[in-house]
Amino acid sequence: MCSHYQAVRERERFCRQFGVYPPEETGRFELWPGYSGLMLRLAPAAGKAGNIEALTGVFGLLPHWARDRKLARSTYNARSETVHEKPSFRDAWSKRQHCVVPADAFFEPDWRSGKAVPTRIARADGEPMGLAGLWSQWKEPAGSVVCSYTLLTINADAHPLLRCFHRPGEEKRMVVVLPQGAYLDWLQASAQQRMAFLRPFPAELLQAGVDDRVARHGG
Repeated sequence: MCSHYQAVRERERFCRQFGVYPPEETGRFELWPGYSGLMLRLAPAAGKAGNIEALTGVFGLLPHWARDRKLARSTYNARSETVHEKPSFRDAWSKRQHCVVPADAFFEPDWRSGKAVPTRIARADGEPMGLAGLWSQWKEPAGSVVCSYTLLTINADAHPLLRCFHRPGEEKRMVVVLPQGAYLDWLQASAQQRMAFLRPFPAELLQAGVDDRVARHGG
């Protein structure tokens, strides 16, 4: 499960990849559950089909019934097999509140040495990734409306790269890396179309390596 990823820092690079500039307030670069990061969604009531907006949200989905932001610490990933029935995610799923989460890399623990070694996984060509997710809006007790998001995950037991991560004996999981050029298609996907997007990204298009900086918890 992915609880740590890196955002896309450079504004021009962000726009070149996703077709829209990020807001001035971009959140953190190192993202952990409960932190604020960027997501892309269809602009509500934009009056024009295919209009995408980038906005800041909480990493960890907050459904309308959440009592406080602490729930985000456990709702940062949604299993694609059960997302339709889990109370935290089913409303966003049924309403097709799809989002794309821009990322430079995500991190998983490599246990092959017997210890968890944080490992950075990125596209082999160095381009930013668009991760498939869901978004929601929550009204906090003070009255402010807070956007939030979660990353969808799929089984990776047979994936040549991602099967190397997580504890021995545990199911292997991976986030959904969308093909470049398919971001708008995912945002607009119907209930019948969207399962076709929840597929493993080719291992040969990814690269993994240890980065000493990821050992610290922070951004």
